[in-house]
Amino acid sequence: MKRLIVNADDFGLTHGVNRAIVACHERGIVSSATLMATSNYFDEAVTLAATLPKISVGCHVVLVDGEPLQPPNEVRSLLAPGTNRFYHSITEVLGAVARGRFRADEVQAEAEAQFARLVRANLDISHFDSHKHTHMFPSILKPILRAASAHNVLAVRNPFEAPGVVTLNRVRTNKTLMIRKTETTLLRAFFYRRWLAAVRSAGFATTDGSIGIVTTGTLDEASLRAMLRRMPQGIWELVCHPGYNDAELAMVRTRLRESREIEMAGLLAITQRELLEQYGVKLVPFCPKSMQAATYTPQ
Repeated sequence: MKRLIVNADDFGLTHGVNRAIVACHERGIVSSATLMATSNYFDEAVTLAATLPKISVGCHVVLVDGEPLQPPNEVRSLLAPGTNRFYHSITEVLGAVARGRFRADEVQAEAEAQFARLVRANLDISHFDSHKHTHMFPSILKPILRAASAHNVLAVRNPFEAPGVVTLNRVRTNKTLMIRKTETTLLRAFFYRRWLAAVRSAGFATTDGSIGIVTTGTLDEASLRAMLRRMPQGIWELVCHPGYNDAELAMVRTRLRESREIEMAGLLAITQRELLEQYGVKLVPFCPKSMQAATYTPQ
């Protein structure tokens, strides 16, 4: 039996994102969400999560595109030079990592502060991932694993997409998808084996991988159904970003605007029953028990 976690990122980002995540969960398709400790609508997200006993809530660790919880002078290596903000893009983070700029103790301190805010809100943290997948880099992953372990969080998103879920035929006529496909393929080649070794060495549970990474920003019902048909055996995570493209979102620095409503429509078009009967996929929450049978072997 194929198993799928449908995780909505950016819980807490805006009121409209919170509403969309709740709607998708109540529909029965979103089984998990990751909450941003640095977000403006954090308190609202916590209140909403308390009304959704079947949703698993993880920590969406933010080390890019935002401000730290820690005093800036205590995490200076994580911030763009001359500012009190994180680097804006994952490309900038990769460059800083390559230059050895990110100090492991500062990564761990900021991650611990973010986990601690969820703990103080009385949330049972199921797992963690990171904004724009910064934890794919081993030098960032390892200190976050230590921070997570200190808060008894022992599951983590596998941010690497399985080869073949999004085909070359699918991306050939779409320049954005072709770039994303190329980027994710290269990142997997450079980092996946070391990433997986670090996760296993730390005793963390993870999935066989993710789907929806390549199609972030272009995910609609048709592409979602195509990925479900090609999803391999094992347990996988669909990474999604439902939300309302409203005035609040216009004030947030994000490239995902109209796409959030398109994703939400695609998610709401598929039921749990259809997942099982048409695609042979069982929806599960994000927790270590769900991932005990992860079997995919990296190529």
